[in-house]
Amino acid sequence: MLHYLEEELEQLRKKIIKMGSLVEEQVEFSFRALFEGNLELAETVKSRDDEVDKYDIKIDKHCQRIFALTQPVANDLRLIMTALMINSDLERMGDIAVNISERAEDLVDYSDLLKEMRVDEIAVKVQKLIKMSIDSFVNGDAELAKNLIKADAEVDKLDSVIFDLLAYKMKDNSELIVAGMHILTLVRNIERLADHATNIAEDVIFMIDAKIIKHSKDPENLENKDNS
Repeated sequence: MLHYLEEELEQLRKKIIKMGSLVEEQVEFSFRALFEGNLELAETVKSRDDEVDKYDIKIDKHCQRIFALTQPVANDLRLIMTALMINSDLERMGDIAVNISERAEDLVDYSDLLKEMRVDEIAVKVQKLIKMSIDSFVNGDAELAKNLIKADAEVDKLDSVIFDLLAYKMKDNSELIVAGMHILTLVRNIERLADHATNIAEDVIFMIDAKIIKHSKDPENLENKDNS
């Protein structure tokens, strides 16, 4: 039974890595579609969402099978619980990638405005967080996960800056209100990607250190956060 459990957990781990790779590529394609005005690539993101959904179901069923056929405890149980939580966040990130790609058509004529509003900057930061979240799981790296959570504060600050820039721009030029509203929705979606990456980092810390640090984004307190 122990050998069977080890094999099942390794297969589960590989599926999570595959899901992470697929979603990371979806996000990359959605940003390229947005900033390059590549509507064909935007359609690719939408069409591939079914593949993300299928992996989501596949991973959920795999976890259910392990629970039904084995009695995982301690580290093994935390890995399965973490896989379920990470899978959920990755699936939502896939949905957000589709949302971003749908904005590409609305903003195809506003590439300069996107850059002026620093949307490209927040996109780069968020892509970095996504990569860090997946790498922290792949490598079992709790320190990388903690660094990600600290870095998320930069995304939150830039999100506020972009909001202020857009508000001023729309007030100054009413003809940009429609485009500005599309950008506001877009940036909210990008910021949500960062939130899901942070969730994954928290799950990795739980898996490795058996510590629950949700709702604690204070970088100074991460090291000392316990289960209480």
